[in-house]
This record gives sequence, structure tokens and C-alpha cells, in this order.
Amino acid sequence: MLRAQYQQRGPEPQDLIEAVDFDTPELKQGEVLLELLAAPINPSDVLTITGGYGILPPLPAFAGNEGVGRVVAHGPGASSPAIGQTVLLPIGIGTWSTHMVAEASKLVALPNDADPLQLSMITINPPTAALLLSEFVDLQPGDWVIQNAANSGVGNYLVQLAKMRGFKTVNILRRESLIEPLKAAGADVVLVDGDKLAKRVAEATGGAKIKLGIDAVGGPACARLGECLAAEGTLVNYGMMSGEPCHLSAGMLVFKDVTVRGFWLAKWFQQASRGAQQKLFGELTGLIVAGKLRAPVHQTYSVKDIKQAVAVAAQGERNGKVIVTP
Repeated sequence: MLRAQYQQRGPEPQDLIEAVDFDTPELKQGEVLLELLAAPINPSDVLTITGGYGILPPLPAFAGNEGVGRVVAHGPGASSPAIGQTVLLPIGIGTWSTHMVAEASKLVALPNDADPLQLSMITINPPTAALLLSEFVDLQPGDWVIQNAANSGVGNYLVQLAKMRGFKTVNILRRESLIEPLKAAGADVVLVDGDKLAKRVAEATGGAKIKLGIDAVGGPACARLGECLAAEGTLVNYGMMSGEPCHLSAGMLVFKDVTVRGFWLAKWFQQASRGAQQKLFGELTGLIVAGKLRAPVHQTYSVKDIKQAVAVAAQGERNGKVIVTP
């Protein structure tokens, strides 16, 4: 049995993470032993290792925040989920591990015949995309949304969900090579970030009034996104891929009256009712199982190759998620 562990934080996450052996754990009352099926590496995971995320676990820490596994053994008093059942791994359990122990009562069963790679990404990126589209602006069919980092996990899900809801999307990327894959996913307009972005967006959309902007980058890219919004538009930031704070001019705030908001999924989980959470995940699970909602996978790596997996995930020059498998 192997699990990914780090003893300290620093700027090179692949140098800090390592796969360590551990013995088969003894199961306590109500516990089950889980075998990993798939667990993605998200930007938040990398930031947690480097020390740049909002919540940091005590060291030493076991890495990985989401994924899916299979029940392989029951502890005393546990009989459900059944042996062989696919389940959603509890958030923050340390999912980059060949095996994990969890309380049976806290596990959510998932369809055994669904693609585990797609199911493994359900906890963070799909709900983030869905909530970014619903929590800040009352969008109606035909309305436009603009986002940067559009080839990211969240960005890809957002394109698909927006299309299902009748919204149109402007998607900003850093590389031309990513344009066609995003159009194939349903993007209406795809542009490379850079100079005169607002002018190019206006030309591509016929001067549409864009009510909602979604920023995952920060820095000057955030300012360029804000310039594309209509007066009284809303700009929502949910990430800082550039490592810089959002650059917004006073003129944008004063004369265009742009509202700036932040979004953190962990906070939504804290505040949302259990019913709201179940409704959201029920909808997303149904779409993923039906094959209507998918995210590209760049490559899979075994737990023993976690250093290489983290290095690839951290560099960012890819189109798709890096996923850890047993």
C-alpha cells in the first residue's frame, strides 16, 4: 500500500511529495477499507503543497482532496456500502493513496458502471462551475458570460453547463492550440488573451452586453476581463493562477459600476443546506453518468509515480486533468 505524503511546503511541489509505504490498517467500529479508483490533481492541491492555499493541513500531510474508490473490506459493525461498491471519497481524506480508511456512514455510493475517471472529478470543479453560473447574476437564456482560464477543469465544465442552460460563452485562453478542443466542447467564442481584448470580444459577440465575468487568473488578465463587461456587470474571482492580486482600475469600479465578488467552494459547503448540496450533486452525477458532462483527461499516473504526476499538473501546459490511479 502506498500514499502520497509531504513533510514541508515550498515552491517546487514535485520535490516535496513522495510515495510512502504503509501497512494494512486495522479497521475500527463502523469503518471500511477503500481501494482507490481515481483521484485528480487540482490547482488547489498544488497550492496546498506549496503553502499558497486558504486552508493548510498540519504537517506531515497526506495529499489529495477528491476522488472515487471501491469498498474492499468491512470493519466491525459495517455492512454498507457493499463490498465492490464504487463510492465518493470524503473530501480531504488524502486521496492520492492506493488504499484509505473511512467511516461507512459518511460514504456516498456511485454507479459502478460509470467511468471512474470522470466520476473522480465531481466534487470540486463541476459544482464550482455550476455555482459560478447561478449564484451571482440572474442569467437568462441568450445571455453572455466571459471567462478566462477557459481550458481549465472549471472552465471546461462551465462551457458545457452554460450551453445546457442556454447561455453563450466567451472563452479566453493563453494558447491558440487550445481553441479547437474548447469549441468542440460547445464554446461560442474562443479568443487568445492579450492586447485589445475588449475590442475583439465586442467584435466577436456583435457588441453583446456581458453581465458576468469569471476570473481564475488575477493580475492584468483580471483587468482585461473586467473591461469586457457591460456597465453594472459582475466580475467573480475564484483563483489566482498568475499569483498576482486582481488588477482593477478605479474607473472600472466608479464609472462602469462593476461589482467584484469572490467565490470559494469550501465556504459554500459550509453555508449551504444539505438539501441544496444533494440537489446540486444529484444533477451533476446524473449528467456525468449519462455522458453529457465530461472533462478532458491529460494523463493518468500511478501513486508510485506521484512526483512526476505533480510536476506535470503544476506546469500547466496541458489540455486536461492529471489523475492519480492505483
